Amino acid sequence: MAIGAMLRAFRLRNASFSLRQSTTSRFISTLVLAEHEGGSIKSSSISSVEAAKCLSKDNSISMLLAGSGPSLQQAATHASLCHPLVSQVLVADSDKFMHPLAETWANLVELVQKKGGYTHILAASGSFGKNILPRAAALLDVSPVTDVTEISGSHQFVRPIYAGNALCTVKYTGESPCILTVRAPSFPVPASETRSDAAPITQVDLSAFGEEILEKSRFVKRSTQETERPDLGNARIVVTGGRGLKSAENFKMIEKLAEKLDAAVGATRAAVDAGFIPNELQVGQTGKIVAPELYMAFGVSGAIQHVAGMRDSKVIVAINKDADAPIFQVADYGLVGDLFEIIPELLEKLPEKNKKL
Repeated sequence: MAIGAMLRAFRLRNASFSLRQSTTSRFISTLVLAEHEGGSIKSSSISSVEAAKCLSKDNSISMLLAGSGPSLQQAATHASLCHPLVSQVLVADSDKFMHPLAETWANLVELVQKKGGYTHILAASGSFGKNILPRAAALLDVSPVTDVTEISGSHQFVRPIYAGNALCTVKYTGESPCILTVRAPSFPVPASETRSDAAPITQVDLSAFGEEILEKSRFVKRSTQETERPDLGNARIVVTGGRGLKSAENFKMIEKLAEKLDAAVGATRAAVDAGFIPNELQVGQTGKIVAPELYMAFGVSGAIQHVAGMRDSKVIVAINKDADAPIFQVADYGLVGDLFEIIPELLEKLPEKNKKL
């Protein structure tokens, strides 16, 4: 009888544990850090919401914005309408967040997490998310999972390793919250994902926000290249040049071709290091990750660091005079030839962008 009672107690204990575990797993709450500019939420942040959708069917998703002035309020309105799964928009309105410094943002994430108790915190794997989340993870004493390309469950993810040459499945077993950076091109937002009713907008109480953090860093300046071309991270077509162009003057051919195709301009690290073009246009493991519908590579050898940033492109076209260049191994279409003859011919035959092809 004693043994039977022990077995019944053990089964009851296991059933109680399983019930608690399954009940807890149903309730997922996610905080998405939203990057905004000019009163609009960047598409990479909306892709982060789409990624959060994969964590659980029952997921309460909050978007966190910070900044000051009218543009912040416009961005908050956009955030409340950008995706049907956004349950609320949290707004930290203060001059302290006028510039997205890692120190102030990380402390804001810690403050919001302590009040909200989120199970997951997400941001896109751009300079914004990569700058903030590692510091926030340190403050919260957890380990982040970076560059996620696939979400298999609330705590199981796929991310590239070895410069994108292999995929690794990672199971997070640490304490809450689970902090992720996700590659936006891997989580495209369907055109049907719209909403008619706005999510509620709530102001974050900053009375407990520490002032001492403001002494650790300061904003100096922001340099941007004024252009009418599409943003590199979200462009439908990307035209990239490599070291094979030989000079900054020759690189202007890439810019002219991109203008005719209404495309974004990209570059390899070698071209950036040679001073042909600014480093914000670098594509690759240490640059931007892109996945356009059409990726055109001129004079690009195909180093693994570069391929890691563009291998998810729908169609890859490579032009190189070296028939053995590694870029041809990942290209859908390859042309062996002199780019100084091919690009002028393309410029001559392609119509202006305001004319139909």
